[in-house]
Amino acid sequence: MHGSGIPIWFFIGVLLVAYGGMIFGYGVFEWATGSYPQAVQLTNLHTPVWWGALLFLLGVFYVLKFRPARSSK
Repeated sequence: MHGSGIPIWFFIGVLLVAYGGMIFGYGVFEWATGSYPQAVQLTNLHTPVWWGALLFLLGVFYVLKFRPARSSK
C-alpha cells in the first residue's frame, strides 16, 4: 500500500464506525426491550449505548480527518 495515498487511519475509522454502530444498535435494542441479563451488575448504566456512541464518534472523526484527497486529473 505504499504510495496509494489512502492512510491506514481512514480504514481504522471505517471499522470504528461499523463496530460502534453495531454496538450502539444492540445497546438501544437491549435498552428498549429490557432483555439484558439480570445477573450483570450496573445494568442501569447501559454501557453498550455509551461505548457504541463513543466508538462511532471516534470513527467519524478518523474518517473525516484522514479521508483520501480527491485527485484532480
